[in-house]
Amino acid sequence: MNKALRNADIATGHTGGRARDWRKAMSDNVALALLVYTGMQIFMTVGAMKQGVSSIVPYLALIVLVAGIIPACRWFERRWSDLSDDEAADGALKPTFRRDQILLWAMAIGLPAALTAFFTLIFS
Repeated sequence: MNKALRNADIATGHTGGRARDWRKAMSDNVALALLVYTGMQIFMTVGAMKQGVSSIVPYLALIVLVAGIIPACRWFERRWSDLSDDEAADGALKPTFRRDQILLWAMAIGLPAALTAFFTLIFS
């Protein structure tokens, strides 16, 4: 019975729920990306830097690296938070949202990996 009702909803275009709010979705992605980025920085980059420097320098570098990523993440969030209620529910924005989402996550995952490789090369 549920399958038949679902198929009828799909056929008529009724989704049975609210449209996705792109503002909230990007805000959630930014928050999670910052957590992932910071965690990766702590475990990867600082670990690589501690091999060559035994002082407070790795921790200061961590603060600078995390503080440096915040404006970029805020740019992604601001771009979506300025949408009106109608625009925030517009399904036509999905490709643009996916592009920004991919860029955000590539930055959040790629930067710590690149910085770890950089510091490993420098201190080797």
